[in-house]
Amino acid sequence: MTRSLVQQQFGAHAAAYATSAVHAKGASLGRLIELVKPERHWHALDVATGAGHTAAAFAPHVARVIASDITAEMLEEARKLATAKGLANMEAAVADAEALPFEDARFDLVTCRIAPHHFPDVPTFVSEVGRVLKPGGTFAVVDNIAPDAESSPGYSNAELRDASLTYNALEKIRDPSHARCLGMAEWAEVISDAGLELLHKERLGKDMEFQPWAERLGSDAATIERLRAMLTQGTPALSAFLRPRVEAGSLRFTLDEAILIARKPA
Repeated sequence: MTRSLVQQQFGAHAAAYATSAVHAKGASLGRLIELVKPERHWHALDVATGAGHTAAAFAPHVARVIASDITAEMLEEARKLATAKGLANMEAAVADAEALPFEDARFDLVTCRIAPHHFPDVPTFVSEVGRVLKPGGTFAVVDNIAPDAESSPGYSNAELRDASLTYNALEKIRDPSHARCLGMAEWAEVISDAGLELLHKERLGKDMEFQPWAERLGSDAATIERLRAMLTQGTPALSAFLRPRVEAGSLRFTLDEAILIARKPA
């Protein structure tokens, strides 16, 4: 997976993400603000901002927020959102999550929501977050997770490993720019290894309707049917994790998001 593939994939579908309810109004967005408790004097950075929804949600609570992304089309959507909401303290900037073009100890807050599963090297990203945070600064991340013993107890390590591999394969078939979702325990380890103190972690279920999810990135009919089969015919561990079901004639499933709040030591 290359950065150019991410740019190509999300550049072509930027408008769909601008209007996606999951990204614009997902429950994790409000919960993130509630947990972070942003302060008016803070300078914030939102990494892999996409259409800018997370940056826009924090903008009214901080002095300034930079919405950063590697995809020009996404940044244009973020600028449109800031203009539409009258957010004069929100700006857009090109930035690679694994090589942030900002000086050391610049930000009071760094956020990243529903994006790290696209990053080739999550530990490098988290290390970059630690570098640009001020001492005492806050890192707040939300991302889809893969099953592990913490999120899916009652299964063997082998069963969970297979479920994780299948889940990530499912995501990659839908979206070739997908790299890998981490498990809850792995996220905690990556944050600790970067020298950040993990203050809070929780899981939040995200109810998904299969058809819009499958279509959002332009999958053809054959791919959508392949995804449907993988979702509905998975192993017991995968089915317990994704919880596929039919409601009101529509196939639905649940993605688990991790919400993690960490602090750079003062």
